[in-house]
Amino acid sequence: MSEENKRTVKMTLNRKFGVSERKDERRPRRDDGAREERNATERPFRGERPRGARGLREDGSRREGEGRFDRERRPRRFGDKPFGSRGGRFGRDRRDGERMFRGDRQEQVPVYRQRPEQKAEIVDENLDETTLEARAAQVEQSADSVANPPWFRKLLALTTEKGREREGKFLGEGVHVVDELVSNHREIVISVYMVEGFENETLVEKINDAEITIHVLTMEQMKQLSSTVTTQGIIAYCRIANTKPVYETSRSVLTLVDAVQDPGNLGTLFRTSLGFGSDGMVLGRGTVSPFNPKVVRGSSGTFLRVPFEFDIDLVDHINFLRSKGYTIIATDLHARQSLKEIPKHKLRKMAFLVGNEGAGTNQYLIELADETVKIPMSSELESLNVSVAHGILSYEAAQIQEELK
Repeated sequence: MSEENKRTVKMTLNRKFGVSERKDERRPRRDDGAREERNATERPFRGERPRGARGLREDGSRREGEGRFDRERRPRRFGDKPFGSRGGRFGRDRRDGERMFRGDRQEQVPVYRQRPEQKAEIVDENLDETTLEARAAQVEQSADSVANPPWFRKLLALTTEKGREREGKFLGEGVHVVDELVSNHREIVISVYMVEGFENETLVEKINDAEITIHVLTMEQMKQLSSTVTTQGIIAYCRIANTKPVYETSRSVLTLVDAVQDPGNLGTLFRTSLGFGSDGMVLGRGTVSPFNPKVVRGSSGTFLRVPFEFDIDLVDHINFLRSKGYTIIATDLHARQSLKEIPKHKLRKMAFLVGNEGAGTNQYLIELADETVKIPMSSELESLNVSVAHGILSYEAAQIQEELK
C-alpha cells in the first residue's frame, strides 16, 4: 500500500458498551426531560415499572385480586390445595376420582385391578361303588319305614351291581340321559322320579306326552339315589334290555372288550362305536356292567343304540366270529404294522380287541388274533388310554370301509 493511501481515523465513543446502533436507530433516544414527560398511558420499560403497577387504580390505590403480588404471601404447606384446576400429578382419590396431592389422602391403601370374585365351579364327582353299596346297606338295615319306605329301598338297591342283577332294572340319571331314554327307548322306561320344583319344563312335557308316570322325591331321597355329589334332580327307572349284534349280515366293525373296569372308559367306547357306525360291542367277563349308572351317564344314555352282548367268554366268541368271516385284530405294542398296512380283503369284516386299562389285553387273546397292529406315535409315550386307542382305530376303520364300498 502506498504512503499516500494511508489515513488515520479518530473516533470518540460516547455510547454505552454493548448497545446496538441499529436498535438506537430503530428507537430514537430521548433525553432525560422527555422521559419524565411521557404519557402515562405509554408502556414503560420493564425495569422502570414499579412492583404491582398493574394492580393499581388511577388514584394509586391497590385493586384486590390483581397484580402478580396481590395474593397473601405465606409459605405454601404441602398438600394444602389441589394443584391447579386439574389436580396434581400425584394420583387420583379412590372415591371420587379427583386428582389430589398425597397430603389430601389419609391412610389410603393403593388400589390394584382385580378380577371379579368367581364362585367355585361345582363338578359332578362320581361316587365309587363301595360308597354306594354302604349307603344302600345302611338304608336296608334302617328300621325307619316312614323315611325309607319299601319302594324307595328297592330303588336304592339299583345303585349296586347285586341289586341290578336281582331286580333286572337300572337307573338312568341326569337330564340328557332321561331325555335320550324317553325319546328313543320308551318301551323300557317304567317311570321317572324328579325333585319338587324341577325346572326343565320341556323335558317334563315330553315325559307326559310319552304317558310315563312321574313321581316326586324329596331332595334328600334324590341325593341318596344319585351316584354323583351334585344331582340334576331327575332319574329314570328302567328295565334291563339290549339288542344283540347281527353277526351274519354285518359288514362293518365290532369291538371286543376285555376286562375294561372303568365305567367312564366303557361309556366312551359306546359313544365312539355309535359315532363311527360300529355294528356292535361284545363285553367279555370282568368288564364293568353296561347298566352301571356311570356307564349310562358316560354314554349320555346312547349305549342302548349300540347292539351289544355282555358277560361273554371271549375265547369262544373269537372262534365264533372267525367262523362268520371276521378278522380279529388286536393292538400290541410290539406289532410291526399299522391297520392300513393289512391287506384290504381282510378288512371287510373286522373285530377290534381292546383290553384292560392297566394290564392291557390278555396275552392269550392276542395270540388268538389274526392280526396285531400298532398305532404310530412318538416313542416318548409307551401307550394310549384304551378309549383313545379305540377312537383312533375306529376312525381308520371307517375310512377303510368307505374305500371298500
